[in-house]
Amino acid sequence: MPGRQVVLVTGCSTGIGRATVLEAAGRGHLVFATARNPDSMADLAGRENVRIAALDVTQPASIANAVRKVVAEGGRLDALVNNAGYGQYGAVEEVPPEEWRAQFDVNVFGSVAMIQACLSAMRQNGGGTIVNVSSIAGKIPIPFAAPYCSSKHALEAISDALRIEVAPFGVRVVIVEPGPIGSNFGARARASVERFLKRPGPYKEMYGGAEKAMNTDFAAGMLSAESVARVIVRAIEARRPKTRYKITRMAKMFIPLKRVLPDRVLDSQMRRSLGIKKSK
Repeated sequence: MPGRQVVLVTGCSTGIGRATVLEAAGRGHLVFATARNPDSMADLAGRENVRIAALDVTQPASIANAVRKVVAEGGRLDALVNNAGYGQYGAVEEVPPEEWRAQFDVNVFGSVAMIQACLSAMRQNGGGTIVNVSSIAGKIPIPFAAPYCSSKHALEAISDALRIEVAPFGVRVVIVEPGPIGSNFGARARASVERFLKRPGPYKEMYGGAEKAMNTDFAAGMLSAESVARVIVRAIEARRPKTRYKITRMAKMFIPLKRVLPDRVLDSQMRRSLGIKKSK
């Protein structure tokens, strides 16, 4: 879709969302940067082609106000980048149900609510692009990250169904699947399991192995948030974007392996990387 576009990006305080705003604005698009706390984006307010708005993806009124602002000031809505999200880590047994719900409220239901709020404007404009920021975790479950992984698995399924549903309206649906990215995301994810490390429990030693793997294997293939942003903007601008963009060497290598290797082989490799011994 060539030419200047009106783009709405969620979760722009840091990381991929913020980098996408800067990349898109730098390429001449009118970008609406959003976050729950607009003060976190104060330095973006004066930049050319950037406007900021408060947006909490778990609050219907906040979503409606933000979309109205985009259409009123931009005249239309060409692209939505569903980036808002966070990672809830911890063993399946130890993460309380309310924290599972909170994870899905933001990563899944928040994305769905944004899609529902934006599709009418896109149809009126004759088409558009929805970019859902997933993860390698949306394809490969990672132990001690099941809440996050399952939310991204759900987003993948939603995107695949949505892509067919909205094709008659000229709306394209793109899934971006990054591997490890240099941002504050990892630090926030680690903070979510600190309470488990400070108390006795059956998984205490295993958390240490997971932390070590994250600091070595995962960090080895890490790319910048700007690398992901360039892919997102390229997808928005493309006449015929790919349905999926795998980003980082880890994503490009391990996602295809998931399709061909038996589950038991993958389980064994995962246990080895995390230092987890199987009971006899």
